[in-house]
Amino acid sequence: MQSQYILEMRGISKNFPGVKALKKVDFALRAGEVHCLIGENGAGKSTLIKIISGAHSPDSGEIYFQGQLVNELNAQKARQLGVSVIYQEMNLIPQLSVAENIFLGNEPTLTRLGFVHKKQLIEKTQAILQEIGVSIHPHKLVRDLSTAEQQMVEIAKALALDKEILIMDEPTASLTAQNTEDLFRIIKRLTKRGVSIIYISHRLQELSIIADRVTVLRDGAHISTFAWGKVTTSELITMMVGREVKPVAMARNRQIGQECVLEVEGLRKEPQVKEVSFRAYQGEIVCFAGLVGSGRTETMRLIFGADQRDSGQIFLYGKELRLRSPADAVRDGIGMLTEDRKGQGLVLGLPVRENMTLASLANFLKWGRINRAHEGQVVGEQVKTLNIVTPSIEHLARNLSGGNQQKVVLAKWLLTESKVLIFDEPTRGVDVGAKEEIYEIMRFLAQQGVTILMVSSDLPEVLRMGDRIIVMSEGKITGELSRDEATQEKLMALMLGGVANAG
Repeated sequence: MQSQYILEMRGISKNFPGVKALKKVDFALRAGEVHCLIGENGAGKSTLIKIISGAHSPDSGEIYFQGQLVNELNAQKARQLGVSVIYQEMNLIPQLSVAENIFLGNEPTLTRLGFVHKKQLIEKTQAILQEIGVSIHPHKLVRDLSTAEQQMVEIAKALALDKEILIMDEPTASLTAQNTEDLFRIIKRLTKRGVSIIYISHRLQELSIIADRVTVLRDGAHISTFAWGKVTTSELITMMVGREVKPVAMARNRQIGQECVLEVEGLRKEPQVKEVSFRAYQGEIVCFAGLVGSGRTETMRLIFGADQRDSGQIFLYGKELRLRSPADAVRDGIGMLTEDRKGQGLVLGLPVRENMTLASLANFLKWGRINRAHEGQVVGEQVKTLNIVTPSIEHLARNLSGGNQQKVVLAKWLLTESKVLIFDEPTRGVDVGAKEEIYEIMRFLAQQGVTILMVSSDLPEVLRMGDRIIVMSEGKITGELSRDEATQEKLMALMLGGVANAG
């Protein structure tokens, strides 16, 4: 008798040192459905999909494809069975072009001559990128792309493989609203073709658009599987976190200081940033909105000294800064949580303790040596305060969940006692519980007088968090709106290149 499931997993368990990642989990996928897999960071979602894709082997349990038991599943066998994965953390080769990455291992060839057909490669790349609504040149090197652009290349790469099971791990985390809509259209087209999709997302509003069924994991265990629409959002969140989560209330009447803390005048780095000028005040949260490639992240990198500007001035409390490197910015009181926490925010091979004190190591020196007792005490306090889930402060950063990694990066900058903190996509790939905790920390910091610059592609997040919203398009500021006058419609008009003060 043929199984109704294209994939079925029974009693899957997986342990890592100090962590029970999965505890006898059952999961089943039907042909042509979008099955959303949700849960907090550390719930076991990533481990489960790595087992499906052959990256990890389960300690116990059975896996069936098309009703047939599969033994010793590895990455090669999973690909042969029709599995393709778009991981949250990109798996691209920076030195290769967009086209070469998309068709790596699957290059169109001239059968008779046996070499890569470059023209066909470029044409197929352009067709896929056009299909998902992205204008990236096929010859451009991946290392020169933004995180959001790399995410779209990952999606294009998976689509080029034309597999039966497509796993998407937070595919919209750094996408604009338009790119997300394009992706959802592609998903619906694929499922009509019979492709089965396992979709992981912390954005619960997406489930109502694409989900057929939902499976909830918590602490490595299967909690429930149900058809979408059978439970309310609040019930869903309670299943995910095991408790009621109350949204952080943003104080609408919170006082903003009169003193200008940061002033940016005529900042320029061609072609990404063109004459950007703005002011930010004490205790203010200034959100930067814009489409992919609008220049938001590039502007923040200039302010942090990570890139060198062509021209322009940066003032902190009226004093002009000479920023030749991030070390200069940190010394002057500017910190930055980058959008790529694994590539730029953490040293994955170091423990939580060392990652957390990297930017403030001088504070722990005594007679030229690190005071380990003092360092351990402070790190332990941060772990407790920020609710970082880790077996110990000596646990390697690479073994933490995404949300807990982000909290370690946040703790690193909190220890520097920076006057200005830049948050670039701070809740990207973070679960609903951790997201509220990050919002609470940002609100607390603002109340303590810290000036916050926040880059976000999530418009509801921008509208919720920003005291003031600056919109960028093609490297320029196209508008500035207060919290009270901002709407999604006004922001989108400005993001698409509308005139300043639109609406």
